[in-house]
Amino acid sequence: MTIPLGVHLGERFTLDETKAIADVADEAGFDSLWVAEGRLTRDAISIMSLLADRTHQVRIGSGVINNKTRNPALTAVTFKTLDEIAPGRIILGVGAWWEPIASKVGAPIRKPLGTMREFISICRSLFANEEVTLQGEHFSMDKIRFDRMYAENRPVDIPIYTGPVGPKMLELSGELADGVYLDFLMPTSYTREAVNALQRGRERSTLTKDLDITQIICCSIDDTNPEDAKDAVKAFLTMYLMQQPHIGSHCGVEPGLVDRLKEIAGWPARPEDIRKAMPLVPDDLVRRVTAYGTTAQTADMIDEYRAAGVRVPVMFPLGAIPVDTVRSLAKVSA
Repeated sequence: MTIPLGVHLGERFTLDETKAIADVADEAGFDSLWVAEGRLTRDAISIMSLLADRTHQVRIGSGVINNKTRNPALTAVTFKTLDEIAPGRIILGVGAWWEPIASKVGAPIRKPLGTMREFISICRSLFANEEVTLQGEHFSMDKIRFDRMYAENRPVDIPIYTGPVGPKMLELSGELADGVYLDFLMPTSYTREAVNALQRGRERSTLTKDLDITQIICCSIDDTNPEDAKDAVKAFLTMYLMQQPHIGSHCGVEPGLVDRLKEIAGWPARPEDIRKAMPLVPDDLVRRVTAYGTTAQTADMIDEYRAAGVRVPVMFPLGAIPVDTVRSLAKVSA
């Protein structure tokens, strides 16, 4: 039986940690592994290929790649290739990327809703083994389809998930996507509002399957010293507010806190800056947007997201030994 849990394999993990976490999740029967791609550290596709070959039953998704720097036709054939390695286990997770990194590489985010609509349309048609012609505002395709050189062409069952944050992208995702990969460091109040927005979009959708709702949750477990677990997620929250301040408007940050944090650190934030800024982040905010403490406490916090409408909570394991957090939650979830 599949355990309705996933793991977000963040860019901060070593390859050995990534492999160890994937092994635990696959053997335990977790629903999914999600490979992050955001900062210029690693690309998601290389790690997904490694995991597709290494694992046997767990689904593997991009969590998420952006629709700014990858052509949708190349994206579609990339994921078709991944499906050859792990048939029926690959998920295309795509987002609009984030600032300032998008502008720093010359691909500033403009008209994200229109870009996402065209990107999904092209990928879905290619996955259905259809010929695509589109003269859109963001992408131009002229009678393209998958090539027949290596194998018989056929449709591929690759679900498309989005990584929406704001209400407009949430509604669009409800209309067009097979599932969503909701962001981390959000309280359950945000999750409930997001589910409502997704449902509004689904009401105008032509898709017949239920929308799958997953969400990343930053987790840290320490059954001996629960305060250490709290410090681990607090440090990550502090860094994230410094580097991606847009998250503050969604997670209930008090006015002015992000500005005070940004006065301490630039981009990217250094470890010593994070330690200096951590005392500014209130513990009640940490409690609202993460899951930490003992194994039992963390599992209870994760269940709050399920109650808010999430089918698959996806843990982002933090702390000194991330794989131990995954093992602990696997044991209580089995």
